[in-house]
Amino acid sequence: MFAAIVSTPFGALGIRTGGAVVSELVYLPASHAEKAPVDAVAEQAARQVRRYCDDPDFVFDLPLAQVGSAYQRKVWDAIRAIPRGEVRTYGEVAKFIGSMPRAVGQACGANYFPLVIPCHRVTGAQGLGGFAGSDDRNGFTLDVKRWLLAHEGHREYAWQQTTLL
Repeated sequence: MFAAIVSTPFGALGIRTGGAVVSELVYLPASHAEKAPVDAVAEQAARQVRRYCDDPDFVFDLPLAQVGSAYQRKVWDAIRAIPRGEVRTYGEVAKFIGSMPRAVGQACGANYFPLVIPCHRVTGAQGLGGFAGSDDRNGFTLDVKRWLLAHEGHREYAWQQTTLL
């Protein structure tokens, strides 16, 4: 299923490859065991994920599969332009590309390459917003989003490490 699984401070990251490109990156709970890369592209991706976890200023340079609709790629390009340590709301991204916030949120949720396309830098107007297709305030993926934002120097959402149980 995965060409590699990398342990990270926020859990694990599954790497899928096909041909000579990364076809998908998937956030996984820490319970997933590491898996050594099975090909050169997976090795390159695993190495770059580790470098990012050590240095939030690291810039990814991976061969990515050409996926997503023209609209999704437009949103993803706008997200890539958000500087490390900064966030934009779904509405701000929508205004920038001439769209609607809900459509931007859907494109974020369809992101095949989290970290590389840093959709964690997009938040709701009234708070953290959803992440990776989830808006469960106590869910795994929102904890990933909080960790990534804090790692990149954005502290506003760190306090939202809440539990309702």
